[in-house]
Amino acid sequence: MTKKKTEHTAEMIAKLKRSPAYRIAYKDPEFMDSEYARATRLQTELLKTEIGMKHNNIKSTIVVFGGTRIIEPSEAEKKIGDLQKRLKRSPNDRDLKRDLRIAKAILRKSKFYDEAREFARLVSDESQQDKTRDYVIVTGGGPGVMEAANRGAHDTGAKSIGLNITLPMEQEPNAYISPDLCFQFHYFAIRKMHFLLRAKALVAFPGGYGTLDELFEALTLVQTGIVRPLPIVLFGEEYWKRLIDFDYLVSEGTIDPEDIKLFVYADKAEEAWKYIKYFWKARAAF
Repeated sequence: MTKKKTEHTAEMIAKLKRSPAYRIAYKDPEFMDSEYARATRLQTELLKTEIGMKHNNIKSTIVVFGGTRIIEPSEAEKKIGDLQKRLKRSPNDRDLKRDLRIAKAILRKSKFYDEAREFARLVSDESQQDKTRDYVIVTGGGPGVMEAANRGAHDTGAKSIGLNITLPMEQEPNAYISPDLCFQFHYFAIRKMHFLLRAKALVAFPGGYGTLDELFEALTLVQTGIVRPLPIVLFGEEYWKRLIDFDYLVSEGTIDPEDIKLFVYADKAEEAWKYIKYFWKARAAF
């Protein structure tokens, strides 16, 4: 073989090795991000979190949902103060008036930040004393009520879980999640599975679309028998009763009277935790 032919052959082989087709499949980012590999991505997203849970000996969880906009009282008060100062300079600004009205509504609900933190503290302090990983607090990993719940567990030195989701506007994990239990998801479906796979209770604080989505999905799964009965607590009775008229659904025949018994209301951390313990003690499973 001539030198020229050898060089040409080497160039051809080098070109082949640079081809995307030659990449090992799992090291090929274009392939792994393609439509064809969606099933593989779903599987790996489920598996990675499952392994992380098992490595941390997570046996059961309590899911805490709630609004990202419900901040602690001191922050809510500061926001109102800032808006009032701005409104003094621009008293006819309709947007500022609207923002101030909303900020005052958030302040009224900021008590739920403290209650979520206290609830998680009570649960974690009682359930993780011997380092068993039962009734571990799990949240969506973001701010607001989720931060409060992770923070309550953090206050006791206990583990807690955050299941973050990729969003168009980047969602940062809150600072209080246990680092080895801070997961990020692309697929809502897989994230939802991990919320309920080990859940022994679900506590829903006031929130918006995301909270309602998770709440009604859980209610539907319990109602249809897809998941076993578990305590579902709606925290903030006044908020929930004004938001959703469950009795109207019964009167219209769209749900059965027994379906209202799938959840209870609570206004204090102690009563929510007491109910959850009672629920499982009655079934000899606490």
